[in-house]
Amino acid sequence: MQQILVTLILLIQSSVAVNRDNFKTCQQSGFCKRHRAMTPGQSAYEVITETVNVQSTSVNLQLLNTVTNVKLTLELSGLERSTARIKINEVEPIKQRYEIPIGDVLVEEPKRQGLKKLEQTSQSLTLGIEKNKIVISFKPFRIDFYTEDEPVVSINAQGLLKFEHYRHKQEAQPEENVEEAKEGEEPKEGDENAEEKPAEEEQKKDEEEPDLWEETFKSFTDSKPHGPSSVGLDVSFPGFENVYGIPEHADDFALKTTKDTDPYRLFNLDVFEYELYNPMALYGAVPVMMAHNEKNTVGIFWHNAAETWIDIKSNVADKNFFSKVADFFKQDSDIPQTDTHWFSESGVIDLFVMLGPKPKDVFKQYAVLTGTTPVPPLFSIAYHQCRWNYNDQDDVRNVDANMDKFDIPFDVIWLDIEHTDGKRYFTWDGNKFSHSVDMINNVASKGRKMVTIVDPHLKKDDNYKVYADAKSKDLLVKNKDGNEYDGWCWPGSSAWPDFTDPEVRKWWESKFLLSEYEGSTNDLHTWNDMNEPSVFNGPEISFHRDAKHHHGWENRDVHNIYGHLVQQATADGLILRSDHKERPFVLTRSFFAGSQRNGAVWTGDNIGEWSHLKVSNPMLLSLNLVGITFAGADVGGFFKNPDPELLTRWWQAGAFQPFFRSHAHIDTKRREPYLLPDNNMKIVRNAIRARYTFLPYWYTVFYNTYKNGGPVMQPLWAEYPEDKSTFKMDDQFLIGPSLLVKPITEQGGTGTNVYFPGANDVWYDILTAEKYLGGKSIYVNAPLEKIPVFQRGGSVIPRKMRVRRSSGLMHDDPITLFICLDRQGKASGDMYADDYHTFQYQKGKYLHRQFTFSNNKLTNSNADKNGVFETKEWIERILILGVLKKPNGVAIKIGNQQQQLAFGYDPNTSLLAIKKPGTKLQEDFVITLL
Repeated sequence: MQQILVTLILLIQSSVAVNRDNFKTCQQSGFCKRHRAMTPGQSAYEVITETVNVQSTSVNLQLLNTVTNVKLTLELSGLERSTARIKINEVEPIKQRYEIPIGDVLVEEPKRQGLKKLEQTSQSLTLGIEKNKIVISFKPFRIDFYTEDEPVVSINAQGLLKFEHYRHKQEAQPEENVEEAKEGEEPKEGDENAEEKPAEEEQKKDEEEPDLWEETFKSFTDSKPHGPSSVGLDVSFPGFENVYGIPEHADDFALKTTKDTDPYRLFNLDVFEYELYNPMALYGAVPVMMAHNEKNTVGIFWHNAAETWIDIKSNVADKNFFSKVADFFKQDSDIPQTDTHWFSESGVIDLFVMLGPKPKDVFKQYAVLTGTTPVPPLFSIAYHQCRWNYNDQDDVRNVDANMDKFDIPFDVIWLDIEHTDGKRYFTWDGNKFSHSVDMINNVASKGRKMVTIVDPHLKKDDNYKVYADAKSKDLLVKNKDGNEYDGWCWPGSSAWPDFTDPEVRKWWESKFLLSEYEGSTNDLHTWNDMNEPSVFNGPEISFHRDAKHHHGWENRDVHNIYGHLVQQATADGLILRSDHKERPFVLTRSFFAGSQRNGAVWTGDNIGEWSHLKVSNPMLLSLNLVGITFAGADVGGFFKNPDPELLTRWWQAGAFQPFFRSHAHIDTKRREPYLLPDNNMKIVRNAIRARYTFLPYWYTVFYNTYKNGGPVMQPLWAEYPEDKSTFKMDDQFLIGPSLLVKPITEQGGTGTNVYFPGANDVWYDILTAEKYLGGKSIYVNAPLEKIPVFQRGGSVIPRKMRVRRSSGLMHDDPITLFICLDRQGKASGDMYADDYHTFQYQKGKYLHRQFTFSNNKLTNSNADKNGVFETKEWIERILILGVLKKPNGVAIKIGNQQQQLAFGYDPNTSLLAIKKPGTKLQEDFVITLL
């Protein structure tokens, strides 16, 4: 019966698109309806002025709901780097409300920054934090943030603050006692309950609303023993037309108004063959939004793990919308403004406001809170070959051999769920993978790795040691009655470890030890799928919301961090396996804020259609913007059988996206690149090989992101913040600061209009060396064999042109410097190197070099004296584009030694090629054009 059910689900997934009826709309969500029913107006909340307590780094006060008389406590604290934190909770809740523990999402308790009290009146309190100003208005309550005296963020300006306090369910009053409660009776003097009667009356009114104490969706009933507990708040961005972020949605990069749609939903779900360009929830949730205009960039982080919806309204996009905060602008309706409304099912309001003022400032402010992506092991940013499923050891061996036969480099081959013994993770099918260690070692002999899937659901089989161990130690999620939660997934009847418990995470980590995961080696890495979690027979294909977790928290409180904690425990397990020496690689489908610290993310079960290739760019830009930098989309699409043209264009696009993996459904035709028609195979091979030549640059960009925060795959406005024409652009992007990429995403496309940013900049085609002036759109020919990629004038990019079978065989290979001069004849860039696989770089064993070209001199100097590392890498060749005339000679000086270098010059492309400088990467030198 179990296998029949799983087979039936598999057939459904392979034959139809997403069934929207499986997932709630706002109208089917009680708390979403209640919050969305609110209309902008004067807030019911006021500051109780006698409670205002200004301290050196914070302000504490109480808010009063003038309708219900319920009191809330608010703390506004100043944090380092122009960031503020606002926490709102009940004053005396009858039950503790869930707050995400420090370390799960926030890397540490945020460091506080001094707040300066500028002015306090009977109506407001004005504070200073660095160059910014915060104004707390008392009646009605609102908070306004100013940068350089311009309003940039407003809290509760629309009066939509709503905080559903925990309460006891009111029993129906006996009919004979109704007369005792006379309508309109005044409370007697000294009646200690007099103050609370308005709240009771409001509560009685609330009780008449449906979905407060129990909610039904399809055949599922959600018990709510603590009643309604949602929280909501409006956040406005005066002066901003465009907002971004809050992934994951298959939608445009610049977020759209939700005036005529559901709000954007953040609730981690298993949505296969997802629809495009709508606000439906997908696999991950990062409640971070950024607003950007020509002057400023600001951001907010809604630190809440429950289901969350976000409404967006714009006085530009919504022609008939008039903001309630127009007093900022003296009724100037021409000034743009975006108003957002955030509401979550439970928890507290914990809001971080990041005041920029520039994009890179906000990136750093957010990175300080939730961390950055550690430098990935080099193999993981190379090419990955995957499908559901490689059938057995012979299949793996043949794929590995054929990639070599056709001279197609790759670094990782993957095994999906069929490699296991009956979907029991940490096991192998004894018939198909009887010699797994030999198989892994054979792949590793070529510098390659393998990945196996390890999902969080455990087959309920007492003879399965992982499940039996978890059951005996009481480590599993419980149902509402306190019994072991039972649901269906790939193995059939399944149970789930409770990853919200730190002890469970430690237990999970131990399962990756070689002594526990029999048949594994240190060259085997991990893929966490289905970790939203996916429960085939659960509400919305996930956990029941009243499922019980650590300390009795319900799943409604912690839902969106479950998958994040699965990946965290898995990464820690791989680190434990190597005794904290080797960097792990873990791919996850489900994620939350902070997941960037754990590994890579992919965009889930996409479809092999042109539209899904096109949407991968804005989806990955959105992820990168909020810190999830190591992200990619399955090349070719997971479902369907794309034709050779689409596959070719998808491999080209994937080669210039951060995580580069081809993957396919079990029912699709085999589509390894060597199976393509010969011409397509050669084009795809060139694209993959191009990825390998750029690995030194990719690695350097990842390092700089690790140190400073910010995207790897960037929107153009991150580098050109004043260029309005880039604000909605999401069909082209930057890799780091220096590579501009415009993938071809239209069937039959043989060219495209490329916007070259920077009115004073110049860009060079990486294939033809053709030069394009910035500040304009230009049509660029792009036949099938070409993806439009351009290097920024004024940059230096290190590449390795000797492409081998894997990146592991290229560690010590020589470097070619590609130098593209700007209009002033200058350029600069850097290169980072270490051992490419251990954590020694965190102990100072690394090399960071700075290359600078100016006044006809190229210098190689140390960019970071804290790093010391000896590498065998050396500089084999230097190519300089933009040299206007042939030099009389080229000389290199190392220390006191100087010698002439051979060179060639092409006046048609203004290319100077300097041959074999022969210097080690770590050597200081000066090369002079004579």
